[in-house]
Amino acid sequence: MNQPLSIRFLLACLLLSLGRLAGAQPPGSPPVVSPQVNTDNTVTFRLLAPAAKDVKLNAQFEKAPVAMTKDARGVWSVTTGPVKPDMYPYSFTVDGISVADPKNSSIFPNEGFQNSLVEITGSPPLVHTIQNVPHGTVSYQFYTSPELGQRPVVVYTPPGYETDTKTTYPVLYLLHGTTDLEETWTKVGRANIILDNLISQGKAKPMVIVMPYGRAFPVISKSSGSLRNWDNLQAFKKDFLGNLMPFVEKNYRVRKDKDSRAIAGFSGGGGETLYLGLNNPDLFSWVCGFAPGMLKEEFERNNATAFANPALTNQRLKLFWIGVGKEDMLYPVINDYLKVLDDKKIKHETLISDGGHTWMNCKLYLSTIAQKLFR
Repeated sequence: MNQPLSIRFLLACLLLSLGRLAGAQPPGSPPVVSPQVNTDNTVTFRLLAPAAKDVKLNAQFEKAPVAMTKDARGVWSVTTGPVKPDMYPYSFTVDGISVADPKNSSIFPNEGFQNSLVEITGSPPLVHTIQNVPHGTVSYQFYTSPELGQRPVVVYTPPGYETDTKTTYPVLYLLHGTTDLEETWTKVGRANIILDNLISQGKAKPMVIVMPYGRAFPVISKSSGSLRNWDNLQAFKKDFLGNLMPFVEKNYRVRKDKDSRAIAGFSGGGGETLYLGLNNPDLFSWVCGFAPGMLKEEFERNNATAFANPALTNQRLKLFWIGVGKEDMLYPVINDYLKVLDDKKIKHETLISDGGHTWMNCKLYLSTIAQKLFR
């Protein structure tokens, strides 16, 4: 008797899946644990790749790729450290091809590369480490743009938001870097965990955090470069002001005055932050750039409103804050920008940290400004 087409299709899919699983996990293959964080803060990385000729570890706590060695079972491994407590991206280079760790479900959301994440916890726990405190809620949402279609946005609501339905909250719009995604701020930047911990300690005000996708795709191609490029700034501004903010203010209990709105962002998203925040002073009183993307020839154009009347800019802003690492490739141009702000007597706070253009610094910057916002 002939089986219905739908049943045959399901059976074929099942057999294909089982075949793939068998290929991925051949019987008798050695068990592999990776990464393994040891008690002395060294970390062991492993990769099963019997046919590979050369495997290296690329980790953001290492200055250069680290060679791995293969055992008789075909498992490549290396132990590094001890490593300074933090959360770091890493990947393997297998015969010249970069791959994420197949044994690690903690993935760095990004459109430009494949990295995994490893966390080395400290004592006492770092501000981004999950602790036994009340936790807020992270929601994956979509809003509609007539030009861009369905747009993803991740929203953090603080502890107590769902139970205390009368309280309204200030809102932080938090933008990611070029090639990052709307979920990078929670999965890599640990924005929700940082706020949970700071709120529980009384160091930060409860707030809603809105984390949108920063590229105006499909109007702007994903291969078009930095988020702070002019064409993306224009399309993103239209979506941000015309669609995202109305969606947030309709669906979440956020306050709608400028003193209750902040905007912050990293790298290309930092460039978007300064452009939106400084050119819309009636919307934002708190503007914070984390190693913000910029070019010297764009200073006047991208800061037109703020530069036109420095005294009024100082009056309108409660906080204008910029952080950058000494080893960041953007440090020279940001340093030039800070000198322009000084020359124009535009008030600002700065944090010049160690390190480079990293999400380790992003966590530092967010935890710093979160304690300043809405005070």
